[in-house]
Amino acid sequence: MSSFIVYPAIDIRDGKCVRLQQGDYAQETIYNDSPVQVAKSWEEQGGQFIHLVDLDGAKAGHPVNDAIIGAIARNAGVPVQVGGGLRTLADVEKLLGLGVSRVIIGTAAINDHAFTEAVLAKYGDKVAIGIDARGGYVATHGWLNTSEVRAEDLAKELAAKGAETFIYTDISRDGMMQGPNIEGILSMAAASGRTVIASGGVTSLDDLLRLNVHSGSGIGGAIVGKALYTGNIKLPEALSALGQK
Repeated sequence: MSSFIVYPAIDIRDGKCVRLQQGDYAQETIYNDSPVQVAKSWEEQGGQFIHLVDLDGAKAGHPVNDAIIGAIARNAGVPVQVGGGLRTLADVEKLLGLGVSRVIIGTAAINDHAFTEAVLAKYGDKVAIGIDARGGYVATHGWLNTSEVRAEDLAKELAAKGAETFIYTDISRDGMMQGPNIEGILSMAAASGRTVIASGGVTSLDDLLRLNVHSGSGIGGAIVGKALYTGNIKLPEALSALGQK
């Protein structure tokens, strides 16, 4: 697997593959009725790792679409990482037991430090910390709330507790096709000293190439959602341009 990974994103709501604009549940576009078929398509096009978000789980505070997630983990043929509503060790163990390769702890990373530290201690590199930021501050509960904790401070703190991978989303860029916040991603990598996966705003092949330039500075990949579904980015072409096919 390459050092810079393109993660095709599948957001699941009501059992369907959807995209939200800036995390707004009222601004939803349905792209496919079968997330399992979508995952298989990304694998067939060369995807090395698939990013799943249980949007219903993020809102409910516990996994909701675990049956679909398990089907994807069994059938995709490549590793999958999953976030959305993971608040207990039982939730984490259930998803890992379904064949998920990496779980993403988001809201709980700020609201439940004891849980987060326990998960990191037990599962290590099978855990990524999802830090979603609005104006530099951490957003929680499916982006519905904004905390008073700075994103970089949280990353630094959790890196000291054993976190190896962070997923950084600038909510203002998500679904807006405006390009990623590279400066913010690099700041997160520098603050934490760990690998950061970029999320939100990747619009074009040029965005991926600009991110890839910084792979030696801690940017370990990019999650791509809307641009793949609209055809702005074609996965095989992107992987070829990145020297991965």
